[in-house]
Amino acid sequence: MSDAMKTRLLVVDDEQSIRRLCMTIGSTLGYACAEAESAEAALARLESDAPDLILTDLKLPTMSGVELLKQSKALLPHTEVAIMTGHGSIESAVDAMKLGAYDYIEKPFRVEKMRLLLQRMAEKVHLVTENEFLRERVTTEENLDGIIGTSANIQDVLRMISRLKDTRTPVLISGESGTGKELAARAIHFRGSMAKTPFVAVDCGSLVPTLMESELFGYEKGAFTGATKSKAGLFQAANGGTIFLDEIGELPLEMQAKLLRVLQEKEVRPVGSNEKVNVDVRVIAATNRDLESAYRAGTFRKDLYFRLNVVTVHLPALRDRRSDIPVLVHHFLDRYAKGAHLQVTAAAMKSLLNYDWPGNIRELENCIARAITLGDRQTIDVIDLPPSIRSEQPESTVSSSPQDAASLSTTALAEMERMTILRVFEQTNGDKALAGKMLGISRATLYRKLKRYNIAVKSSGAGPGNDPQPAAP
Repeated sequence: MSDAMKTRLLVVDDEQSIRRLCMTIGSTLGYACAEAESAEAALARLESDAPDLILTDLKLPTMSGVELLKQSKALLPHTEVAIMTGHGSIESAVDAMKLGAYDYIEKPFRVEKMRLLLQRMAEKVHLVTENEFLRERVTTEENLDGIIGTSANIQDVLRMISRLKDTRTPVLISGESGTGKELAARAIHFRGSMAKTPFVAVDCGSLVPTLMESELFGYEKGAFTGATKSKAGLFQAANGGTIFLDEIGELPLEMQAKLLRVLQEKEVRPVGSNEKVNVDVRVIAATNRDLESAYRAGTFRKDLYFRLNVVTVHLPALRDRRSDIPVLVHHFLDRYAKGAHLQVTAAAMKSLLNYDWPGNIRELENCIARAITLGDRQTIDVIDLPPSIRSEQPESTVSSSPQDAASLSTTALAEMERMTILRVFEQTNGDKALAGKMLGISRATLYRKLKRYNIAVKSSGAGPGNDPQPAAP
């Protein structure tokens, strides 16, 4: 498991021996552990490295553990906090629980008792995250066209987004062109507490080098020819919200140095001005390049790389999540031919599954839009697909009998679709409305497929999206 997916534990105590013991216990549970010797040091870490769990001593040098609890809960409401206390301070620890602490543990403690406490805290965090993840999928898909798919690697991406949505931690999104990096950035911003603040997207690759600094940081009247009035830059436009720096690897080294200074000092200086302007923004950067190799080669600043790479979200290529292709195809059919009930032949779907999709989801979307435009508005067949996709079918998979080939393809695709539907229903606990949204199909289509595959699903209750229509026998 990558460090980004591990449960993050922060141990706060002025005694190094206690910190090290708790971190050792956390490490044996597979947690990513960090330490702080005071409440002030702990609070300084919260913005850049938001923990899932905080284990703090009640009595700290200046600020108390209770005050740390109050401030950390205000910053990170879903972070669980436990209090370590001496025997004489149990009453204060109980008061801390009334303020939102998960539990308290007396010093000296037994290792096994501490292990159980940390495990229970982590289970609560994971349960809350999972519930929010399922609940918010519908909202995200309706508002942002959603990140569609049920494969394991795309579900990991969605869980990471749920964990990052309420933090101001810098995020680096990596992935090939067309995998949906901006969509992931928008999901992080619009799902969380910053949803009503500005979201400014910047395509670093399209910025004109000579105008790059003035675009990002603004300029004063008379700063250069044509500057007839002052203009705020994109960082100022994003103040209080999120700035999304797409294709950050395309920035020239000189601009990288100026960007690093902005991120460190949290202020910009418009071109032609001697005055600095404070900016408070969350930075989400994206790249289709290997920035680690780039900084080793000297084409990307090492200090900027580590400043941006606090948490990495990697979006998988479409060829690495082929099981999502049927779901995505139906999603785009519903978008571009809503209500037309277009069918995709088994041979066409087989071609789509065999193709490697160098342009990823963007290429698949364009392919479906093309097929709808050129087709007969009833069925999408192989002939409606671009030539490059039609030619991708390997000869070794072609049966000697066309009927056998069609039968084999239909059976394989049907089983894949059936397993996808079953997996989605398991994730949604039988919620038909949510399942339909995750699959990218209408409720009527969903009921037809349930009947076709003889899937019996009990409704989780009568209500919106869960009408008491009988499931298939």
